[in-house]
Amino acid sequence: MSHALVFQTDFGLVDGAVCAMYGVANTVDPSLRIFDLTHDIPQYNIWEASYRLRQTIDYWPEGTVFVSVVDPGVGSTRRSVIAKTQRNQYIITPDNGTLTHIKKIAGIKSVRVFDEAANKLPSAGESYTFYGRDIYAYTGARLAAGIIDFEQFGNNVPVDSIVELPIIPSYREKDKVIGMIDILDVRFGNLWTNIDHNLFHQLDVGHGDRLEVTIKNDTRNVYKNTMAFARSFAAVAIGEPLIYVNSLQNIGVAINQGSFAKAYNIGTGTSWHIALRKV
Repeated sequence: MSHALVFQTDFGLVDGAVCAMYGVANTVDPSLRIFDLTHDIPQYNIWEASYRLRQTIDYWPEGTVFVSVVDPGVGSTRRSVIAKTQRNQYIITPDNGTLTHIKKIAGIKSVRVFDEAANKLPSAGESYTFYGRDIYAYTGARLAAGIIDFEQFGNNVPVDSIVELPIIPSYREKDKVIGMIDILDVRFGNLWTNIDHNLFHQLDVGHGDRLEVTIKNDTRNVYKNTMAFARSFAAVAIGEPLIYVNSLQNIGVAINQGSFAKAYNIGTGTSWHIALRKV
């Protein structure tokens, strides 16, 4: 029995790159069910690739094979790996930090490094620039189809040997909770933080309570204002800011029917800090 195959890349859909990956997978096994996580990861943004896997993976069944290709080091000495999660899903990716959020939050059971040259699409020839098609889609399709067995494939390496990006944990400090802006809810411009709802509720807040929100980029103050903690966007007027619990059970900051990120030029990553204090 084959398993679902899910692709994620920074390739976009303006040319034939993703379609070529589909073609390779269908050539391996035309009965495979292939899905797209996203192909709109910003170019070379390994952090966002890592986060989007974390956003999605819990909703896919055991045995699902994810292929994530955001690979600015393509053709270099960085490793190619397959990771097995605690829920028995598989992720095939360059070992460049893409597994960071999965390791920290979902958990990884084991990791195997595999030989790129020995697992390259036979028709790829001399090219060393399209590993998404020639190595990762090809290997992912064979794993999803049951042609290769994870436990017998490549070489087992310690889980702690994989490359990780720095993550700054959220924490409570007196009457505040402090975290970072992990990612944007891109289409709507909402800020998704790494402040878990349980940590947030240590402030003893309920829907309708107002909080002071402070956002910094490193040490530079970018935003400071008060806003309501709301159950949903409809709880505040159009154009008003709000704090809410997002779909990953973390705290989000938004403008109802507007883009908070664009309004205040907010970015993401470890240099972007946010603090919440009950008023």
